[in-house]
Amino acid sequence: MGEVYQKGKLAKNASYQLLNKTTEQKNAALSLISQQLIEDQDLIIKANKIDLENGKENDLSLSVLDRIMLDEKRINNMALALKELIKLNDPVGVVVEKIEKENGLKIIKKTVPIGVMGMIYEARPNVTIDAASLALKTGNSIVLRGSSSAKQSNLALVDTIHRALEKSAIPKEAVQLIEDTSRETAKELFHLKEFLDVLIPRGGKGLIDTVVKEATVPVIETGAGNCHLFIDETAELKMALTISLNGKTQRPSVCNALETILIETKWFAQYGLALLEALHQNGVEIYGDDTVCTTFSFAKKATEEDWYTEYSALKVSIKIVDGVTEAINHINTYGTKHSEAIITENIENAETFLSGVDAAAVYHNASTRFTDGFEFGYGAEIGISTQKLHARGPMGLNALTSFKYFIYGEGQVRN
Repeated sequence: MGEVYQKGKLAKNASYQLLNKTTEQKNAALSLISQQLIEDQDLIIKANKIDLENGKENDLSLSVLDRIMLDEKRINNMALALKELIKLNDPVGVVVEKIEKENGLKIIKKTVPIGVMGMIYEARPNVTIDAASLALKTGNSIVLRGSSSAKQSNLALVDTIHRALEKSAIPKEAVQLIEDTSRETAKELFHLKEFLDVLIPRGGKGLIDTVVKEATVPVIETGAGNCHLFIDETAELKMALTISLNGKTQRPSVCNALETILIETKWFAQYGLALLEALHQNGVEIYGDDTVCTTFSFAKKATEEDWYTEYSALKVSIKIVDGVTEAINHINTYGTKHSEAIITENIENAETFLSGVDAAAVYHNASTRFTDGFEFGYGAEIGISTQKLHARGPMGLNALTSFKYFIYGEGQVRN
């Protein structure tokens, strides 16, 4: 059997051992991983430099290189995130419901681990730590399959995890990394129903669409973020400028960054040029409709494809709309159900937008950049779910559990 099968089997066996581990044992393992990250940071950075050098040779974009890059600050942040995760309540073993039947039968519904999680992701080596730590905290084992662009970084990080787990009560087999990053191994993972209970893709739209289309393992869709901001007629200029620039320029490579700005006609006539100039001065390439291109000479004509595009770079598409209904229709046509925002002082329009837009997170007068497990108080996240079943939005600990019914009797039989 190949690597995927063997490591899937190891993860499955480890998942049974995890069922009997206490919160204290799981937290102790996370603490050891946190310490080991600091001890191993020179080794991790050395491995990461190989990935960055290879990435430059392969002409990877600056935004992708930024996702891959690990330095002392980012590794320290990983270690700190693990410490914060330890402080969070263990979601496993929580009694959700109690039912006592007339015949004395007691039915108790409790949260339990999902079992074995598969994670397929692009570029970001920090996902290796986030996913593994969330899995262990919730008593799940995990099979990781990163991309070739971050292979050396992922190998170093999993080595760090294994060194830490060898000192703990948690089996190191609970965290597996598929080292072969070929398409063949990805396809094997798609169909590893014998061992995987769920598969979570985290990356661009292409990856996610492929996994959703081809996988026979149950999938939780995450990641693709064609996020919109609608600036309504009553929006305050300063707020509109601040939120637009924060959403687009703070970290353009992430999935909760803005990709399209929709602007109400009257607001654009009064303030549009100021917004366009502010974006341009901050290095943002603008792709606009006819009105935008006529108003601003630096704007390029937007194509139909632009409205669908998650740029993950300092680029934005801008369209002028007649009002909240047209904005909602545009978002529901081109969006990826991630995060959408409206800036308005009109409460009725705000509520119409928030209820009418089909997305996991909807904002009134705030940046879409807040769609994040840390910002929502969940600690590390395994991804942002853009589907509606099982989990939606930032997926923290609770999203990685299922339910089980415990039935206690005294000899009852069904008549």
